[in-house]
Amino acid sequence: MQNHTSLIRLRMSAHDAHYAGGLVDGAKMLHLFGDVATELLIRSDGDEGLFVAYDNIQFLAPVHAGDYIEATGCITSIGKTSRKMEFEARKVIASVNIAGQDSAADVLAEPVVVCKASGTCVVPAQCQRIAR
Repeated sequence: MQNHTSLIRLRMSAHDAHYAGGLVDGAKMLHLFGDVATELLIRSDGDEGLFVAYDNIQFLAPVHAGDYIEATGCITSIGKTSRKMEFEARKVIASVNIAGQDSAADVLAEPVVVCKASGTCVVPAQCQRIAR
């Protein structure tokens, strides 16, 4: 099996914040994992496939507007049509609350894992364009 991995890094915007204090909804991390899964399937099969289910999701730390998040994923198992995957989202830059400096942020010396998940995607056999 080839080592297929994907990484997406983006800034959480004020638009992503749905709760008091600029807190971002945990579902945003799942949205990122869905994008990572799509890239993984394109790289492994030449098709976007379908996300079938998450079998484990752990929200481990808060995410706020202004934070930069790296979402990564890898395929851990390949069946005839199924692809098992693991995902992790890490905060690499954190917004900082400093009076009079709404744009302050810190690069974190060590990324903070904010979410982990695993799940299964499917690429129908007739859609697989890359030979194994």
